[in-house]
Amino acid sequence: QTHLVESGGGLVQPGGSLRLSCAASGFPLEYYAFAWFRQVPGKEREGVSCISDSGDSTSYAESVKGRFTISRDNAKNTVYLQLNGLRPDDTATYYCAVRNTGRCGTYWSLVAPTDVWGQGTQVTVSS
Repeated sequence: QTHLVESGGGLVQPGGSLRLSCAASGFPLEYYAFAWFRQVPGKEREGVSCISDSGDSTSYAESVKGRFTISRDNAKNTVYLQLNGLRPDDTATYYCAVRNTGRCGTYWSLVAPTDVWGQGTQVTVSS
């Protein structure tokens, strides 16, 4: 059974950093792309970043380019999102999703009906 567990969220001051982890189990991680999304109450889930199955291709939302870095360690069945230069508007619940393909594609930032999600981890940026 596919299972994703996010961790690493917390409260951080503006300009600070966090490293989110998405631990996957129940399927062969190395064949699938992963995406990170975030959501605040009352708003739609927003695509943050995506990484291909081998990690050779990554995509980022314009709002996080140059600040966030997605990576993966298939041997550890884990996908990461390094958050640097955090701002108050980065405050959200962050979710990872496994896609049903190995590539991110043009529309990676859209929620797909086949996405499998974790439970989310809260990131709060505040002084």
